[in-house]
Amino acid sequence: MSTITLSDATFQEEIASSSETIIVDFWAEWCGPCRKIAPVLDELAAEHAGKLRVAKLNVDDNPETARRFQVMSIPTLLVFQDGEPKKRLVGAKGKSQLSAELAEFL
Repeated sequence: MSTITLSDATFQEEIASSSETIIVDFWAEWCGPCRKIAPVLDELAAEHAGKLRVAKLNVDDNPETARRFQVMSIPTLLVFQDGEPKKRLVGAKGKSQLSAELAEFL
């Protein structure tokens, strides 16, 4: 599976060591839109395996990283390439809209 779980402790190492584009999904258990977008992200990760990975970071369990990247609302998706944030998407989106907004990375 192309989806990984991140924490405050593992975030930097996982992001910096990846040769693939990583979409970090900042989410929480209680967030309905987060649950709605999760299967869409899983589909994209499966379709673009080898080029794209999806990483999930629970903001309730890992507030340090959420603060560091100024995540104020969830779901927030940050796209990383070469360890650097390249794009931020806020809010739940359908697969076609999300694919269109991520097309430059796919």
